[in-house]
Amino acid sequence: MIRNLLPLTALLLGSSFLLFAGGVNSLILPIRGEAEGFTAASLGLLGTGWAVGYVAGCLRTPALVARVGHIRAFGAMCAIAAIAVLLSLVLITPWVWVPVRALSGFCFAGAAMIVESWLNERADAKSRGRVFGIYTMVNLGATTAGQMVLTLGDTNGFLFFVLAAMVYCLALLPTAISATTTPRPLTQAKLDLSKLWKNSPIAVFAVLMVGVSNASFGTLAAVYAARIGLSLNEIALFASIPILAGAASQIPVGIASDRFDRRKVLIAVTIFAILADVLFLSIAVPTPALALAMSALFGATVFAMYPIIVAHANDHAEPGSFIQVSGGLLLVFGIGSIVGPTVAGFAMTEFGASTLFAVTGSVHVLLILFALLRLRIAPPVAPNAKIAFQAKPLARASTPETAALSADPAELNAAQPKRYDDDPTLGSQE
Repeated sequence: MIRNLLPLTALLLGSSFLLFAGGVNSLILPIRGEAEGFTAASLGLLGTGWAVGYVAGCLRTPALVARVGHIRAFGAMCAIAAIAVLLSLVLITPWVWVPVRALSGFCFAGAAMIVESWLNERADAKSRGRVFGIYTMVNLGATTAGQMVLTLGDTNGFLFFVLAAMVYCLALLPTAISATTTPRPLTQAKLDLSKLWKNSPIAVFAVLMVGVSNASFGTLAAVYAARIGLSLNEIALFASIPILAGAASQIPVGIASDRFDRRKVLIAVTIFAILADVLFLSIAVPTPALALAMSALFGATVFAMYPIIVAHANDHAEPGSFIQVSGGLLLVFGIGSIVGPTVAGFAMTEFGASTLFAVTGSVHVLLILFALLRLRIAPPVAPNAKIAFQAKPLARASTPETAALSADPAELNAAQPKRYDDDPTLGSQE
Protein backbone atom coordinates (compact mmCIF):
# COMPACT_ATOMS: atom_id res chain seq x y z
CA MET A 1 0.00 0.00 0.00
CA ILE A 2 2.80 2.43 0.93
CA ARG A 3 4.58 1.67 -2.33
CA ASN A 4 1.44 2.51 -4.27
CA LEU A 5 1.02 5.81 -2.43
CA LEU A 6 4.57 7.09 -2.87
CA PRO A 7 4.00 8.35 -6.46
CA LEU A 8 0.87 10.13 -5.23
CA THR A 9 2.58 11.96 -2.36
CA ALA A 10 3.39 15.06 -4.39
CA LEU A 11 -0.19 15.29 -5.65
CA LEU A 12 -1.71 14.82 -2.20
CA LEU A 13 0.71 17.39 -0.76
CA GLY A 14 -0.19 19.89 -3.46
CA SER A 15 -3.87 19.27 -2.82
CA SER A 16 -3.44 19.74 0.93
CA PHE A 17 -1.73 23.10 0.36
CA LEU A 18 -4.54 24.12 -1.98
CA LEU A 19 -7.28 23.19 0.50
CA PHE A 20 -5.40 24.73 3.45
CA ALA A 21 -5.13 28.06 1.62
CA GLY A 22 -8.78 27.80 0.60
CA GLY A 23 -9.78 27.20 4.23
CA VAL A 24 -7.86 30.27 5.39
CA ASN A 25 -9.28 32.42 2.61
CA SER A 26 -12.88 31.30 3.06
CA LEU A 27 -12.92 32.22 6.77
CA ILE A 28 -10.71 35.31 6.93
CA LEU A 29 -12.93 37.19 4.45
CA PRO A 30 -16.23 37.06 6.41
CA ILE A 31 -14.44 37.63 9.72
CA ARG A 32 -12.47 40.62 8.42
CA GLY A 33 -15.46 41.91 6.45
CA GLU A 34 -17.60 41.84 9.60
CA ALA A 35 -14.88 43.74 11.49
CA GLU A 36 -14.73 46.31 8.68
CA GLY A 37 -18.48 46.90 8.90
CA PHE A 38 -19.58 45.15 5.71
CA THR A 39 -23.28 44.32 5.59
CA ALA A 40 -24.41 40.71 5.66
CA ALA A 41 -25.78 41.24 2.15
CA SER A 42 -22.36 42.17 0.80
CA LEU A 43 -20.74 39.26 2.65
CA GLY A 44 -23.37 36.94 1.19
CA LEU A 45 -22.37 38.12 -2.26
CA LEU A 46 -18.89 36.75 -1.55
CA GLY A 47 -20.43 33.29 -1.52
CA THR A 48 -22.33 34.02 -4.70
CA GLY A 49 -19.15 35.25 -6.36
CA TRP A 50 -17.28 32.13 -5.28
CA ALA A 51 -20.02 29.85 -6.64
CA VAL A 52 -20.15 31.67 -9.99
CA GLY A 53 -16.38 31.37 -10.34
CA TYR A 54 -16.34 27.77 -9.20
CA VAL A 55 -18.98 26.66 -11.70
CA ALA A 56 -17.21 28.58 -14.46
CA GLY A 57 -13.94 26.91 -13.49
CA CYS A 58 -15.50 23.46 -13.70
CA LEU A 59 -16.83 24.27 -17.17
CA ARG A 60 -13.87 26.12 -18.69
CA THR A 61 -10.78 24.47 -17.20
CA PRO A 62 -10.84 21.40 -19.50
CA ALA A 63 -10.50 23.65 -22.58
CA LEU A 64 -7.70 25.65 -20.95
CA VAL A 65 -5.78 22.51 -20.06
CA ALA A 66 -6.24 21.18 -23.60
CA ARG A 67 -4.54 24.33 -24.91
CA VAL A 68 -1.62 24.80 -22.50
CA GLY A 69 -1.28 21.51 -20.59
CA HIS A 70 -1.79 20.49 -16.97
CA ILE A 71 1.36 21.92 -15.38
CA ARG A 72 1.10 25.37 -16.96
CA ALA A 73 -2.61 25.61 -16.22
CA PHE A 74 -2.11 24.49 -12.61
CA GLY A 75 0.67 27.05 -12.15
CA ALA A 76 -1.50 29.82 -13.55
CA MET A 77 -4.44 28.88 -11.31
CA CYS A 78 -2.36 28.88 -8.11
CA ALA A 79 -0.59 32.13 -9.02
CA ILE A 80 -3.83 33.97 -9.81
CA ALA A 81 -5.44 32.61 -6.63
CA ALA A 82 -2.52 34.03 -4.62
CA ILE A 83 -2.85 37.39 -6.36
CA ALA A 84 -6.60 37.42 -5.65
CA VAL A 85 -6.00 36.93 -1.92
CA LEU A 86 -3.49 39.78 -1.85
CA LEU A 87 -5.87 42.03 -3.78
CA SER A 88 -8.43 41.41 -1.02
CA LEU A 89 -5.87 42.73 1.46
CA VAL A 90 -4.86 45.78 -0.58
CA LEU A 91 -8.40 46.87 -1.53
CA ILE A 92 -10.75 46.26 1.40
CA THR A 93 -14.14 46.98 -0.14
CA PRO A 94 -17.03 44.72 -1.20
CA TRP A 95 -16.85 46.14 -4.73
CA VAL A 96 -13.43 44.50 -5.08
CA TRP A 97 -13.89 41.49 -2.83
CA VAL A 98 -16.91 40.05 -4.70
CA PRO A 99 -15.31 39.82 -8.19
CA VAL A 100 -11.98 38.80 -6.66
CA ARG A 101 -13.77 36.04 -4.77
CA ALA A 102 -15.26 34.87 -8.08
CA LEU A 103 -11.74 34.78 -9.51
CA SER A 104 -10.61 32.73 -6.51
CA GLY A 105 -13.47 30.28 -7.07
CA PHE A 106 -12.53 29.85 -10.74
CA CYS A 107 -8.87 29.21 -9.93
CA PHE A 108 -9.63 26.91 -7.02
CA ALA A 109 -11.95 24.76 -9.14
CA GLY A 110 -9.43 24.59 -11.96
CA ALA A 111 -6.52 23.68 -9.70
CA ALA A 112 -8.57 21.03 -7.89
CA MET A 113 -9.66 19.46 -11.20
CA ILE A 114 -6.07 19.24 -12.40
CA VAL A 115 -4.84 17.59 -9.18
CA GLU A 116 -7.72 15.12 -9.27
CA SER A 117 -7.04 14.24 -12.90
CA TRP A 118 -3.44 13.42 -11.96
CA LEU A 119 -4.63 11.25 -9.09
CA ASN A 120 -7.12 9.59 -11.41
CA GLU A 121 -4.32 8.69 -13.82
CA ARG A 122 -2.07 7.27 -11.10
CA ALA A 123 -4.70 5.23 -9.26
CA ASP A 124 -5.17 1.71 -10.60
CA ALA A 125 -8.34 -0.36 -10.36
CA LYS A 126 -7.31 -2.01 -7.08
CA SER A 127 -6.25 1.16 -5.27
CA ARG A 128 -8.82 3.63 -6.63
CA GLY A 129 -11.17 3.40 -3.65
CA ARG A 130 -8.36 3.77 -1.13
CA VAL A 131 -6.82 6.68 -3.02
CA PHE A 132 -10.17 8.47 -3.13
CA GLY A 133 -10.64 7.86 0.60
CA ILE A 134 -7.18 9.18 1.47
CA TYR A 135 -7.66 12.18 -0.84
CA THR A 136 -10.96 12.99 0.88
CA MET A 137 -9.40 12.75 4.35
CA VAL A 138 -6.42 14.90 3.33
CA ASN A 139 -8.71 17.60 1.95
CA LEU A 140 -10.98 17.50 4.99
CA GLY A 141 -8.03 17.82 7.35
CA ALA A 142 -6.40 20.59 5.31
CA THR A 143 -9.61 22.64 5.09
CA THR A 144 -10.22 22.33 8.83
CA ALA A 145 -6.60 23.21 9.63
CA GLY A 146 -6.80 26.27 7.38
CA GLN A 147 -9.86 27.52 9.24
CA MET A 148 -8.49 26.76 12.70
CA VAL A 149 -5.15 28.49 12.04
CA LEU A 150 -6.99 31.80 12.29
CA THR A 151 -7.12 31.31 16.05
CA LEU A 152 -3.34 31.79 16.23
CA GLY A 153 -3.10 35.44 15.22
CA ASP A 154 -4.74 38.82 14.63
CA THR A 155 -7.38 38.74 11.89
CA ASN A 156 -7.34 42.54 11.68
CA GLY A 157 -3.84 42.61 10.21
CA PHE A 158 -2.25 41.27 7.04
CA LEU A 159 -0.94 37.94 8.38
CA PHE A 160 -3.63 35.53 7.19
CA PHE A 161 -4.04 37.09 3.76
CA VAL A 162 -0.31 36.74 3.17
CA LEU A 163 -0.31 33.23 4.64
CA ALA A 164 -3.06 32.10 2.26
CA ALA A 165 -1.19 33.59 -0.72
CA MET A 166 2.06 31.90 0.34
CA VAL A 167 0.41 28.50 0.69
CA TYR A 168 -1.28 28.86 -2.72
CA CYS A 169 2.23 29.36 -4.11
CA LEU A 170 3.52 26.36 -2.14
CA ALA A 171 0.84 24.25 -3.86
CA LEU A 172 2.77 24.83 -7.10
CA LEU A 173 5.94 23.13 -5.94
CA PRO A 174 5.04 19.44 -5.47
CA THR A 175 3.62 19.05 -8.98
CA ALA A 176 6.23 21.31 -10.62
CA ILE A 177 9.18 19.20 -9.42
CA SER A 178 7.54 15.76 -9.54
CA ALA A 179 8.05 13.22 -12.31
CA THR A 180 4.35 12.42 -12.55
CA THR A 181 3.30 11.81 -16.13
CA THR A 182 0.82 14.09 -17.86
CA PRO A 183 -2.67 12.61 -17.40
CA ARG A 184 -5.58 12.36 -19.77
CA PRO A 185 -7.68 15.40 -20.67
CA LEU A 186 -9.98 16.59 -17.93
CA THR A 187 -13.53 15.34 -17.52
CA GLN A 188 -16.05 17.83 -18.91
CA ALA A 189 -19.34 18.46 -17.14
CA LYS A 190 -22.48 19.27 -19.09
CA LEU A 191 -25.74 20.56 -17.68
CA ASP A 192 -28.62 18.75 -19.38
CA LEU A 193 -31.49 19.57 -17.04
CA SER A 194 -34.13 17.70 -19.01
CA LYS A 195 -32.08 14.52 -18.99
CA LEU A 196 -31.22 14.89 -15.30
CA TRP A 197 -34.87 15.54 -14.45
CA LYS A 198 -36.01 12.54 -16.44
CA ASN A 199 -33.42 10.40 -14.65
CA SER A 200 -34.42 11.55 -11.13
CA PRO A 201 -36.63 14.59 -10.42
CA ILE A 202 -36.02 14.43 -6.69
CA ALA A 203 -32.25 14.44 -7.19
CA VAL A 204 -32.40 17.64 -9.25
CA PHE A 205 -34.75 19.46 -6.86
CA ALA A 206 -33.02 18.22 -3.71
CA VAL A 207 -29.49 19.07 -4.85
CA LEU A 208 -30.68 22.58 -5.81
CA MET A 209 -32.15 23.06 -2.33
CA VAL A 210 -29.04 21.65 -0.66
CA GLY A 211 -26.93 24.05 -2.71
CA VAL A 212 -28.99 26.98 -1.40
CA SER A 213 -28.78 25.76 2.20
CA ASN A 214 -25.16 24.64 2.39
CA ALA A 215 -23.70 27.63 0.55
CA SER A 216 -25.71 30.03 2.73
CA PHE A 217 -24.33 28.44 5.88
CA GLY A 218 -20.82 27.99 4.51
CA THR A 219 -20.61 31.67 3.55
CA LEU A 220 -22.37 33.31 6.47
CA ALA A 221 -21.82 30.99 9.44
CA ALA A 222 -18.88 33.10 10.64
CA VAL A 223 -20.97 36.27 10.32
CA TYR A 224 -23.77 34.73 12.40
CA ALA A 225 -21.27 33.53 15.02
CA ALA A 226 -19.66 36.97 15.28
CA ARG A 227 -23.02 38.70 15.66
CA ILE A 228 -24.11 36.49 18.56
CA GLY A 229 -20.89 37.39 20.36
CA LEU A 230 -18.66 34.34 19.91
CA SER A 231 -14.90 34.83 20.27
CA LEU A 232 -12.49 34.26 17.38
CA ASN A 233 -11.64 30.76 18.63
CA GLU A 234 -15.32 29.93 18.92
CA ILE A 235 -16.08 31.34 15.46
CA ALA A 236 -13.40 29.10 13.94
CA LEU A 237 -14.86 26.10 15.76
CA PHE A 238 -18.37 27.09 14.72
CA ALA A 239 -17.28 27.00 11.07
CA SER A 240 -15.12 23.85 11.34
CA ILE A 241 -17.14 21.51 13.55
CA PRO A 242 -20.02 21.17 11.05
CA ILE A 243 -17.59 19.96 8.36
CA LEU A 244 -16.17 17.27 10.66
CA ALA A 245 -19.64 16.29 11.89
CA GLY A 246 -20.85 16.00 8.29
CA ALA A 247 -17.95 13.72 7.40
CA ALA A 248 -18.57 11.48 10.43
CA SER A 249 -22.33 11.23 9.88
CA GLN A 250 -21.89 9.91 6.34
CA ILE A 251 -20.95 6.49 7.75
CA PRO A 252 -24.29 5.69 9.48
CA VAL A 253 -26.25 7.61 6.85
CA GLY A 254 -24.57 5.59 4.10
CA ILE A 255 -25.37 2.29 5.80
CA ALA A 256 -29.02 3.32 6.20
CA SER A 257 -29.34 4.52 2.60
CA ASP A 258 -28.01 1.21 1.27
CA ARG A 259 -30.60 -0.72 3.31
CA PHE A 260 -33.67 1.48 2.93
CA ASP A 261 -35.29 3.74 0.35
CA ARG A 262 -32.79 6.59 -0.04
CA ARG A 263 -35.63 9.10 -0.30
CA LYS A 264 -36.85 8.14 3.16
CA VAL A 265 -33.34 8.40 4.55
CA LEU A 266 -33.02 11.85 2.96
CA ILE A 267 -36.32 12.89 4.56
CA ALA A 268 -35.16 11.65 7.98
CA VAL A 269 -31.85 13.51 7.71
CA THR A 270 -33.66 16.67 6.60
CA ILE A 271 -36.02 16.47 9.59
CA PHE A 272 -32.98 16.62 11.89
CA ALA A 273 -31.68 19.57 9.84
CA ILE A 274 -34.99 21.36 10.43
CA LEU A 275 -34.61 20.64 14.14
CA ALA A 276 -31.27 22.44 14.05
CA ASP A 277 -32.86 25.31 12.09
CA VAL A 278 -35.61 25.65 14.69
CA LEU A 279 -33.12 25.63 17.56
CA PHE A 280 -31.13 28.45 15.98
CA LEU A 281 -34.30 30.46 15.35
CA SER A 282 -35.81 29.93 18.79
CA ILE A 283 -32.64 30.62 20.81
CA ALA A 284 -31.64 34.14 19.83
CA VAL A 285 -28.29 34.21 21.66
CA PRO A 286 -27.18 30.68 22.56
CA THR A 287 -24.25 30.08 24.88
CA PRO A 288 -20.99 29.22 23.08
CA ALA A 289 -21.24 25.54 24.04
CA LEU A 290 -24.85 25.31 22.86
CA ALA A 291 -24.06 27.16 19.63
CA LEU A 292 -21.25 24.69 18.86
CA ALA A 293 -23.52 21.73 19.65
CA MET A 294 -26.22 23.08 17.35
CA SER A 295 -23.68 23.71 14.59
CA ALA A 296 -22.53 20.09 14.92
CA LEU A 297 -26.12 18.87 14.51
CA PHE A 298 -26.62 21.16 11.54
CA GLY A 299 -23.41 20.01 9.84
CA ALA A 300 -24.05 16.33 10.53
CA THR A 301 -27.30 16.62 8.59
CA VAL A 302 -26.78 19.11 5.78
CA PHE A 303 -23.35 17.83 4.73
CA ALA A 304 -24.65 14.25 4.56
CA MET A 305 -27.45 15.07 2.11
CA TYR A 306 -25.40 15.53 -1.06
CA PRO A 307 -23.97 11.97 -1.22
CA ILE A 308 -27.44 10.48 -0.60
CA ILE A 309 -28.80 12.51 -3.52
CA VAL A 310 -25.95 11.54 -5.85
CA ALA A 311 -26.32 7.87 -4.92
CA HIS A 312 -30.08 7.98 -5.55
CA ALA A 313 -29.60 9.63 -8.94
CA ASN A 314 -27.04 7.03 -9.97
CA ASP A 315 -29.38 4.22 -8.87
CA HIS A 316 -31.57 5.37 -11.78
CA ALA A 317 -28.79 6.26 -14.23
CA GLU A 318 -27.99 4.25 -17.33
CA PRO A 319 -24.79 2.18 -17.23
CA GLY A 320 -21.77 4.28 -18.14
CA SER A 321 -23.40 7.59 -17.20
CA PHE A 322 -22.25 7.82 -13.56
CA ILE A 323 -19.77 10.63 -14.21
CA GLN A 324 -22.15 12.62 -16.42
CA VAL A 325 -24.96 12.40 -13.85
CA SER A 326 -22.68 13.32 -10.94
CA GLY A 327 -21.15 16.21 -12.90
CA GLY A 328 -24.57 17.52 -13.92
CA LEU A 329 -25.83 17.42 -10.34
CA LEU A 330 -22.72 19.29 -9.23
CA LEU A 331 -23.59 22.11 -11.63
CA VAL A 332 -27.18 22.19 -10.29
CA PHE A 333 -25.70 22.38 -6.79
CA GLY A 334 -23.61 25.30 -8.04
CA ILE A 335 -26.73 27.12 -9.22
CA GLY A 336 -28.20 26.76 -5.73
CA SER A 337 -24.91 27.97 -4.27
CA ILE A 338 -25.17 31.13 -6.37
CA VAL A 339 -28.68 31.92 -5.14
CA GLY A 340 -28.43 30.92 -1.47
CA PRO A 341 -25.79 33.29 -0.02
CA THR A 342 -27.35 36.32 -1.72
CA VAL A 343 -30.83 35.58 -0.38
CA ALA A 344 -29.54 34.73 3.11
CA GLY A 345 -27.26 37.77 3.19
CA PHE A 346 -30.04 40.21 2.37
CA ALA A 347 -32.33 38.47 4.89
CA MET A 348 -29.71 38.82 7.63
CA THR A 349 -29.22 42.50 6.77
CA GLU A 350 -32.94 43.24 6.98
CA PHE A 351 -34.11 40.96 9.78
CA GLY A 352 -31.13 39.90 11.87
CA ALA A 353 -28.48 37.21 12.10
CA SER A 354 -30.75 34.28 12.97
CA THR A 355 -32.73 34.65 9.71
CA LEU A 356 -29.85 32.75 8.08
CA PHE A 357 -31.61 29.68 9.49
CA ALA A 358 -35.02 30.86 8.34
CA VAL A 359 -33.62 30.61 4.81
CA THR A 360 -32.05 27.19 5.34
CA GLY A 361 -35.15 25.96 7.18
CA SER A 362 -37.42 27.07 4.34
CA VAL A 363 -35.50 25.15 1.71
CA HIS A 364 -35.35 22.09 3.99
CA VAL A 365 -39.14 22.15 4.32
CA LEU A 366 -39.51 22.42 0.53
CA LEU A 367 -37.13 19.49 0.11
CA ILE A 368 -39.22 17.29 2.42
CA LEU A 369 -42.48 18.24 0.72
CA PHE A 370 -41.12 17.37 -2.71
CA ALA A 371 -39.61 14.12 -1.43
CA LEU A 372 -42.96 13.11 0.07
CA LEU A 373 -44.63 13.84 -3.27
CA ARG A 374 -42.12 11.63 -5.09
CA LEU A 375 -42.68 8.85 -2.58
CA ARG A 376 -46.37 8.82 -3.58
CA ILE A 377 -45.61 8.88 -7.30
CA ALA A 378 -42.55 6.71 -7.89
CA PRO A 379 -41.73 3.26 -6.45
CA PRO A 380 -38.47 2.69 -4.55
CA VAL A 381 -35.36 1.30 -6.23
CA ALA A 382 -35.01 -2.46 -5.81
CA PRO A 383 -32.24 -3.34 -3.32
CA ASN A 384 -30.32 -5.35 -5.92
CA ALA A 385 -30.39 -2.37 -8.33
CA LYS A 386 -28.73 0.05 -5.93
CA ILE A 387 -25.14 1.18 -6.30
CA ALA A 388 -23.04 1.26 -3.14
CA PHE A 389 -23.24 4.51 -1.17
CA GLN A 390 -20.02 6.46 -1.34
CA ALA A 391 -18.97 9.17 1.09
CA LYS A 392 -18.24 12.46 -0.62
CA PRO A 393 -16.11 15.46 0.29
CA LEU A 394 -17.82 18.83 0.66
CA ALA A 395 -19.95 19.41 -2.43
CA ARG A 396 -18.68 22.96 -2.92
CA ALA A 397 -15.13 21.54 -3.03
CA SER A 398 -16.06 18.80 -5.52
CA THR A 399 -15.48 18.93 -9.28
CA PRO A 400 -16.37 16.70 -12.24
CA GLU A 401 -12.92 15.12 -11.73
CA THR A 402 -13.98 14.14 -8.20
CA ALA A 403 -16.71 12.01 -9.75
CA ALA A 404 -14.18 10.50 -12.16
CA LEU A 405 -11.78 9.71 -9.31
CA SER A 406 -14.51 7.94 -7.34
CA ALA A 407 -15.86 6.00 -10.34
CA ASP A 408 -15.11 2.35 -10.96
CA PRO A 409 -12.85 1.52 -13.95
CA ALA A 410 -15.73 0.53 -16.25
CA GLU A 411 -17.55 3.83 -15.68
CA LEU A 412 -14.31 5.76 -16.08
CA ASN A 413 -13.43 4.13 -19.40
CA ALA A 414 -16.91 4.79 -20.73
CA ALA A 415 -16.67 8.51 -20.00
CA GLN A 416 -12.94 9.15 -20.45
CA PRO A 417 -11.94 11.48 -23.28
CA LYS A 418 -9.05 10.67 -25.57
CA ARG A 419 -5.41 11.24 -24.70
CA TYR A 420 -3.65 14.20 -26.24
CA ASP A 421 -1.45 11.92 -28.30
CA ASP A 422 -4.51 10.05 -29.60
CA ASP A 423 -5.98 13.25 -30.98
CA PRO A 424 -3.56 16.11 -31.69
CA THR A 425 -6.39 18.57 -32.08
CA LEU A 426 -6.91 18.45 -28.31
CA GLY A 427 -3.57 20.13 -27.59
CA SER A 428 0.06 19.29 -26.94
CA GLN A 429 1.60 17.50 -23.99
CA GLU A 430 3.87 19.17 -21.47
